[in-house]
Amino acid sequence: MTTVLSNLAVFFKRDLECLTREITAYPDDASLWAMVPGQPTSGGNLALHLVGNLRHFLGAALGNTGFVRDRPAEFATKDVPREALLKAIRTAGEEVAAALASLQPSRLDEPFPLELGGMRPTTQAVLLHLSTHLAFHLGQLDYHRRAVTGDSTSVGPLDLKFLPRAGR
Repeated sequence: MTTVLSNLAVFFKRDLECLTREITAYPDDASLWAMVPGQPTSGGNLALHLVGNLRHFLGAALGNTGFVRDRPAEFATKDVPREALLKAIRTAGEEVAAALASLQPSRLDEPFPLELGGMRPTTQAVLLHLSTHLAFHLGQLDYHRRAVTGDSTSVGPLDLKFLPRAGR
């Protein structure tokens, strides 16, 4: 794996583990689906969206898993039990890891297999975008959980111990 690919694999793994901790930190299934004034999306729907996004763009587009995304359902579906969300996160993590492990470094500078917004950015640019997309929504999920529960405890996102060290 190239440095970019190995770093991305670390970041996706770290952030998917953070997603798992966020979902687990909700006190019950119902609070995952509670709506907060000023926030258009519940924690459960953010989790479904992140899973669908990663399984589509990494699992299916790069890993050929055959996953078919239903983006509207990611926001319309309600009351999925926490255990089902956690299982979906594990599946997404496995597909992301497999797709990155099998990706040839030479493909990073090639156009991504799918068109995005009428463009064909490089695979590397899409992977970086997907990583920041995941982190962006993790922040939203964290604020949702804190607003719903009143618990300001952090689940430890962006832990620096995961950063690759120079000279290793």
